[in-house]
Amino acid sequence: METPPLDLGTLLLRPWRDDDVDTVFALQQDAASRLWSGGGALATRDDAVALVARLRAQDNRASWAVVGAAAGELLGSVTVHSIDLVQGNAQVGYWTAEAARGRGVAPRAVDAACRWVFASLGVDRIELCHAVENTASGRVAEKAGFTYEGRLRRSFRYGDGLKHDELVWGRLSDDPAPGLSSRS
Repeated sequence: METPPLDLGTLLLRPWRDDDVDTVFALQQDAASRLWSGGGALATRDDAVALVARLRAQDNRASWAVVGAAAGELLGSVTVHSIDLVQGNAQVGYWTAEAARGRGVAPRAVDAACRWVFASLGVDRIELCHAVENTASGRVAEKAGFTYEGRLRRSFRYGDGLKHDELVWGRLSDDPAPGLSSRS
């Protein structure tokens, strides 16, 4: 599936490009990114090349680079993955650059990606999971219109090599839209 650009005013969600590799590698080196990255941190530039290639592959996913609309700086990523059109289910994952955290970038990007998947692919349910200790992701889930549903014990191995309990949140296609501001 082709993921179109999504214009959010001060933010733009656009398809990934090969020239994003070096920026992705640099942005993924802070402590929080290294800890909460799924499947391990990016240790080398080759890891970043592989990540961008996965993000560009559109088999059962819709993935966007999140950039500032004015200057075009890469601020993060949002991917709706594990899309199952038969069941109408999917999962969402995202990350933001350290400098973009706390500015409403992640909730707006997650909301926009979910809205596009609901409207374009007929998906009815999207799940968001995060480590219990990653409280910032809980705030993103809530702001992006997800409902807390429960705890998964020792469900995912994060960048520290340990399996963490995760909180699971769900958003349905007919849930009320979140009241997000237009700030970047």
